Amino acid sequence: MSNRRIDEDKRATLRRFAALGAATPLAGLARAEDTGSSDARDAIVGYLVATPGAHFSKVRDDLQLGTGETQHHLRTLVEDGTLEVRRDGDYKRFFPSGRFSEFEQVALGYLRRETPRGMLIHLLRDPEMTGSKLAEELDVSRATVSTYAKKLDAVGLLSRADGYSVTQPETIITLLIRYADSFGADAVSFAGDAAGLIRFDPN
Repeated sequence: MSNRRIDEDKRATLRRFAALGAATPLAGLARAEDTGSSDARDAIVGYLVATPGAHFSKVRDDLQLGTGETQHHLRTLVEDGTLEVRRDGDYKRFFPSGRFSEFEQVALGYLRRETPRGMLIHLLRDPEMTGSKLAEELDVSRATVSTYAKKLDAVGLLSRADGYSVTQPETIITLLIRYADSFGADAVSFAGDAAGLIRFDPN
């Protein structure tokens, strides 16, 4: 792919998300202090409205921005209150400010990880599913399922009191449906089946 084509793709990506970012009230916070707010900054806001809980590298790579540019804009957007940041292990995950509860932020962080997301989706589909069956369905080891089950239990997303059961399943379902396209094919498939189970609050 030529450099010209790469630049065109980058501009198209930035314009798409910048339009979304400019349309959200959050963007006004960023521009209030910086009337020269760039397309990149609006694009980051728009991207995180559509992909809440994305970590630094994903924001940078999906928007095709430079490392320093991404760091600068994210830092500015956090400092001016447009975005919130939450530490998730080795990651810093970013969210539009005031949009998500602590539980939802934690849930979104784990839903952005393939194996935990798969576990939650399978358990929502079949609450009786065992650890061994989860490992088989996800093509991972039983130890991997056990490790993630402990982590999900520790942060309040899963209960291991009597087998495995999803905590606050309606909230998890709502997040999976609302942001399915930003997760993966498994979430899109689940959303198609589960959309009728949740009544959305239009606000």
